[in-house]
Amino acid sequence: MKILVIGGGGREHAIAWRLLANGHTVFACPGNPGITAHGGTSIPGGDFLAAARQADVDLTVVGPEAPLVAGVVDQFRAEGLQIVGPTAANAQLEASKMYSKQFMVDTGIPTARFARVETVEDGLRALEGFPELPVVIKADGLAAGKGVIIAHTAEEAREAVRTLGPRLVIEEFLIGEEVSFIALCDGKSAVALEPTQDHKTIFDGDTGPNTGGMGSYCDGRILTAEQGADVMRTVIEPAVARLGFSGFLYAGLMMTAAGPKVLEFNVRLGDPETQALMHRMDCDFGEILLAAAEPGGLAGKSFDWKTEPSVCVVMSAAGYPATPRAGDRITGLEDAAATGAVVFQAGTKLGAGNDLVTAGGRVLGVTASGTDLPEAIARTYDAVGKIAFDGAHYRRDIAAKGLKRWQQA
Repeated sequence: MKILVIGGGGREHAIAWRLLANGHTVFACPGNPGITAHGGTSIPGGDFLAAARQADVDLTVVGPEAPLVAGVVDQFRAEGLQIVGPTAANAQLEASKMYSKQFMVDTGIPTARFARVETVEDGLRALEGFPELPVVIKADGLAAGKGVIIAHTAEEAREAVRTLGPRLVIEEFLIGEEVSFIALCDGKSAVALEPTQDHKTIFDGDTGPNTGGMGSYCDGRILTAEQGADVMRTVIEPAVARLGFSGFLYAGLMMTAAGPKVLEFNVRLGDPETQALMHRMDCDFGEILLAAAEPGGLAGKSFDWKTEPSVCVVMSAAGYPATPRAGDRITGLEDAAATGAVVFQAGTKLGAGNDLVTAGGRVLGVTASGTDLPEAIARTYDAVGKIAFDGAHYRRDIAAKGLKRWQQA
């Protein structure tokens, strides 16, 4: 098939890489140098409908959330073009945390106790209803994974309300382990992908400000089969049934002592979860995507996975997440690839002399697998060590929580 991937980050590079490995012809709009290097064709600009027509594609899959919220799926369907993703109305699950939390309550999906506020003044008053610290403050709209502050003191909470307001969700802090649970939906049913775990904060030990994600891993031990079935029954299936949801439905979960509770919904594949997922996938991704483009098309479908765990470590630019610096020359990608790792490009561009340089906050997603999780971690960090650019930063504890499970098994 000829498939268009909308987007130009690390997630889209990983999607394109997997589809190319399955033998499909891949176009990406706007794409990035990594997609081109792996054999895809980048189509510059942001006219996605024109790109689909220009390439005469059979199917389009949307990577980032912004085009989904803007209605790209509605636009394609109005033109009779096959596309995987939710409608603009259903994309409100991610576009508005206020909407999303109310949807969970109305649908009976387990989530944290919360308050929705429209003004800073109301937010400061609402904090009185959350005396136990820490407390979580979330901006209502899209924030690329960075619109959340966990306040550990009353003053931090007040400052978070002032910084992120006026439209906010304030919610109780849940105790447990976070899991990214993503399902591909066709409007009637859903098929789960393997659970993954993201690492949001900039520094080791889950400290520092939130980022778009500093790494992830995909390992069959993150959830048991029973836990996965419980998430499908209590979270994914009720959402699909109520909304007729199509595309990727991402439930950010906290696995609490009382069972899974939803921290947030996203309406697309996660980044950097996708890098680990695509590296571990062992089936024709394009064929399953095509099935998902039709209502009920996923009946009888499932994903196949390699037994080997996969790990993705994000290398970020100097100054990220506040003010990332651009233009630093990147070296060592061929040496990293020679170790067997795949280097997914996110914030890169070709500079003077055709050198690859930094052009975004999260620059690279170095991804590898191993016979077990310790080996996958070691192989990934070995590849990371081959790459250099001025100011490069990465966490050194990606998948550390997973290691505890291996040690306890």
